Amino acid sequence: MKAFTADRAVVAIGEMRGRVRIDARTKRLVQRLRRGEIAVIAHRDLDVLAARALIERSPRAIINAEPSFTGRFPAYGALLLLQAGIPILDAVGRAFFESLREGQEVRIVGNRVVAAGGAEACGVWLKVETLQREIEAARERLVDELRAFATNTLEYMQREWQLLLEPLPLPSLHTVLRGKQVVVVVRGADYERDLDALRGYLREVRPILIAVDGAADALLQRGLKPHLIVGDMDSVSERGLRCGAELVVHGYIDPTRPSPGWERCQQLGLSAHLLRAPGTSEDVAMLLAYEAGAELIVAVGSHFSLEEFLEKGRAGMASTLLTRLKVGSRLVDAKGVSRLFQTRRSLNELGWLFLAALTPMVVAIALSPTGRFLLKLIRAWWRVWFG
Repeated sequence: MKAFTADRAVVAIGEMRGRVRIDARTKRLVQRLRRGEIAVIAHRDLDVLAARALIERSPRAIINAEPSFTGRFPAYGALLLLQAGIPILDAVGRAFFESLREGQEVRIVGNRVVAAGGAEACGVWLKVETLQREIEAARERLVDELRAFATNTLEYMQREWQLLLEPLPLPSLHTVLRGKQVVVVVRGADYERDLDALRGYLREVRPILIAVDGAADALLQRGLKPHLIVGDMDSVSERGLRCGAELVVHGYIDPTRPSPGWERCQQLGLSAHLLRAPGTSEDVAMLLAYEAGAELIVAVGSHFSLEEFLEKGRAGMASTLLTRLKVGSRLVDAKGVSRLFQTRRSLNELGWLFLAALTPMVVAIALSPTGRFLLKLIRAWWRVWFG
């Protein structure tokens, strides 16, 4: 990769040892990664969501078989990790990645990593200052990437528009969506902030919660149980799958292609629906809510910017554009709901609030000399009138 030059190597980190957790899919890896372990990934152009998940697990270091930043577009994941104090040994190569085993001990000396079995490789330590300069340069080149992205989007739309605009073959759901307000939660940018902003809305309206893949775990961490989980089920923990939500596995249109999510549900003995549909799992969740008659669809953490799609490795956004066109009359963004929605206090809540404010006043009066005199006067008046 041309962007990685010798000035980015960091040899001052000294020697490091640790046990590795390895996976080609970063979102699967974080489910097993423990604090102080070394994460070994193969993630080209690390995205923000993956970086945040890794930061939550506090690894000692990250070894990436692929370049964490190629310069093709502004990918901020590697920069976030470095700013969080997690070093990245980058671009060690696929051969070394495939030679490692889960739980194996590795030793890092300078920019060289050596596995317990003898395999070794060299990489480069990423530096904050250099990454910041390269990200700024990538932002200036984004126009060319946008042109190619738009061309691919139009080509995909010509092939997929009939599939996406035709009604979905809805599974027989136990969860009733018709006439209900539905919140579709995706682990996208700022989804945590969106969920926090919707607390009043969620508490009062009690909408149907649809989690897309790993968003189920995010809801459970906030004490919210999803009614439906939609996706390929590769980033949902077993706890999330067993939370009691109805499972809808997003499968490929081609029936000959196996669905890993369906196989995983079968292995765990979980009942699930298989829904074969084009587009992303996020698109399928929105279309499912729309086709099932949802009155309103609130999107939390949804992807819609160019950078988000490039981070996900997608060459176009045809399915997302077509989905938004179809469900647009019922779709609102969580940020809009949080700003427009004002919680209405019930009379019961206002009554308790009034009592809470009145109690200290009553106690203060009762303990004062004037208060004691008034109590004696009230008791005397009571005896005169009621014996």
